[in-house]
Amino acid sequence: MDSDLQAQIAFYLTGQRSASQLETIAGRALHPALFAAYRDLTRLRYDYPLVLVEAHDDGEFVAPLSGLVDAILEKIAKGADGERIRKHVLRLEQEIRAGLAAGAGGSFSELWDAAAKSLIKSDKRQAESLSRARANLKADGRVLDCDAALPYQLFGHAWRITQLQRAHAFSGNIDRLVLKLSDILKADFLNSDAGKSAENLRSSFGSGPMDNFDFAAMSRILTKSAPKASLTASRRQRIEQLLKVLQSQKFFPAGAAGGTPYSFAFDSCGGALEAYCERLPQAIELAKAVAIGELEIKGEYSEAKHEALFASFGANGLDASELVLFPDYLVRINAEAMSGAEQHAMNEILSADLPIKVLVQSDDVIEASSLPNGHLAFALRSKQLASMALGLSSVFVLQSPASSLYQLRGQIQRGLDFAGPALFSIFSGASAAGSLPPYLISAAALESRVFPAYSFDPSAGSDWASRFSLAANPQADLDWPLGKFVYEDEAHQTVAQQLPFTLIDFVACDPRYARHFAMVPRARWSDTLKPVEQVIAGDGRGQLNTVPCLIMVDGENRLQKLIVDEKLIREARRCRAMWNSLQELGGIHNSHAERLLASEKKSWEAIVKAAASSAVPVAATTAAAPAEKAIAAAPAAAEAEPERSPDEAYIESARCSTCNECVQLNGKMFAYDGNKQAYIADVNAGTYAQLVEAAENCQVSIIHPGKPRNAKEPGLEELVKRAEAFL
Repeated sequence: MDSDLQAQIAFYLTGQRSASQLETIAGRALHPALFAAYRDLTRLRYDYPLVLVEAHDDGEFVAPLSGLVDAILEKIAKGADGERIRKHVLRLEQEIRAGLAAGAGGSFSELWDAAAKSLIKSDKRQAESLSRARANLKADGRVLDCDAALPYQLFGHAWRITQLQRAHAFSGNIDRLVLKLSDILKADFLNSDAGKSAENLRSSFGSGPMDNFDFAAMSRILTKSAPKASLTASRRQRIEQLLKVLQSQKFFPAGAAGGTPYSFAFDSCGGALEAYCERLPQAIELAKAVAIGELEIKGEYSEAKHEALFASFGANGLDASELVLFPDYLVRINAEAMSGAEQHAMNEILSADLPIKVLVQSDDVIEASSLPNGHLAFALRSKQLASMALGLSSVFVLQSPASSLYQLRGQIQRGLDFAGPALFSIFSGASAAGSLPPYLISAAALESRVFPAYSFDPSAGSDWASRFSLAANPQADLDWPLGKFVYEDEAHQTVAQQLPFTLIDFVACDPRYARHFAMVPRARWSDTLKPVEQVIAGDGRGQLNTVPCLIMVDGENRLQKLIVDEKLIREARRCRAMWNSLQELGGIHNSHAERLLASEKKSWEAIVKAAASSAVPVAATTAAAPAEKAIAAAPAAAEAEPERSPDEAYIESARCSTCNECVQLNGKMFAYDGNKQAYIADVNAGTYAQLVEAAENCQVSIIHPGKPRNAKEPGLEELVKRAEAFL
């Protein structure tokens, strides 16, 4: 074993770096290879910044800045001046992005005017373009970039709009009840002797000369001729009490005659729970008043029938149909403030199905563990919160990094509308460690499966297939999503390859964990550096003749190779296992379904084999086998492999175990068919080295590299020798 490999293996196993053969990455500003194109987000058009709109055309509570700009351009960027206007407005948009990144803030219109002021000083044509565009700016609202303040403000804004809509509906209903109940009392009074008195008739007559009008005579006539029926004392008292309750309620600003309305936004679960319990008697009283009021105005209230019923109203609390009348509570809290008491209060809220929406914001999902010996346990706190809520089965759960919040705006609204408790677990990406912007950090947490996005909506159906969704995750069927990485090699040739983005890529962004990486000087690069995803895919240490290697780029976009220590490999495997469990919940690679499919496939192959040996048609053999009918459409799986030329690259697909290794190596060269079995989709989409490497890594040895297609590919002589074992 040469000294370089020895030093590399020593670092992999112990984390101890040989200063003469390996270099530290501390202070080198290295980024994952797939981040090379995203160094300056202000020059890119993507979902952020977001505008918190009050009333958008489509009724949504948030819109991307780029989307609002595009809507303006669609109206005005036409004709001969269209391209000029487009360039000017897009330049303004970039100025707004740059201003936000530098710390500016305000509404869309305010930021627009500030950016336009600096652009139009010496350019009249640009001034004209921006003036036309400004006249078409219809939607406005606070503009937010992806930062630590975003989740708090976004959810507060969405919740406020939802409560305003509920308050509008509630106020209309209360106003209607108050008017109708007041009319009952007014009609009864006007029909009474007091209502027909001369004094009351005079006061109700209005303005004008009344000296010649005898109100006393009119009172005597009306008193004799009008019917005497009136409200009973008990009904009058009941209606008066209903009006008092309806007009003095503090749950919405509509009435609140008794003082300042209640606040429903809290910064702790304990505070929200205490307020809910204190206000519950008033909520029951108001719900009871609404129910009785509806009966009274319809004339359907019967003391004999309803008195006893309403005497015990709310004894068991309020059900969902009654709670929907009231505002939902909102708790916004940072995960760092989740003390034991707070955790207990949140558990009570969620398990008791209280109408409280809880936003738990995490700013760091790879914080150091408190356990000794540098133990790693990433995203532990957020995973525990969301897993606990999922286990209750009656809580709306949404977990997402901030980078995906606009995409998941519909799920946010569903959670706020949900008639019950909701937990929103959000990673802001605003970690104090590192220099990358929060958007990239939160997006990287999603891509690396450290903080996957998912939603659980109990109101969507009765089974997990209806309720649980992983749709917001990139390439959710893979262990790690693949991205295209293009670079120029030492021979100045363009090389394109598919790279997975793993937990280790994500951790490499954080300088706190620099000790888990060691950079290999370019002069010491060799075949002993094995792609890190292949090591993760293995089981245990295996043969220690290679070490896991991660590709990074430095500040000058030069390719660098890093060795990763074993602790991170173990954590990546743990992360992958947790992701695989979520995949099963989401119906992806479900072990029960795959086991059943394998069993049915085996049965089918046995039937085909028996039919072939007995010369009995397969259709006749399967006619009496109902279990096999479901897979009768898959005879191709049992067909014998055709004869292949040893020069041709191919895969024995029927024997594929779906281990993912080849598709992770190059997702364009290798792909899965409808049976989730690998085949070579495009042999020209990769290198001969990748074919040989895939063959060597294949667990069932079914990949045959064939002969090289590019005679100029480096290292062919050695590659051909390695491929001979698989021809």
